[in-house]
Amino acid sequence: MEPTDELPLPPYVTREDVVFALRAVSVHAAVQRPGGKRCRKDDARHPCRLHRWGRRVLHKRGLTDGQIQTLLAGGTVILP
Repeated sequence: MEPTDELPLPPYVTREDVVFALRAVSVHAAVQRPGGKRCRKDDARHPCRLHRWGRRVLHKRGLTDGQIQTLLAGGTVILP
């Protein structure tokens, strides 16, 4: 097994974890730079570690990409 720099997921995803994950995905969003997409928060190659972690947490909670986009846009969804 190769070492990875991925952040660990919580054993189960609470509503509070969903809030933190949404913040990570939102704050660490992509911006287009001359060299390609970069994280707007830390200028790492996008998706950065925190963006990936947030997406993984939200998917573990059972949210689809469409539901994640709805939440990021200020909409509401029923959490599974």
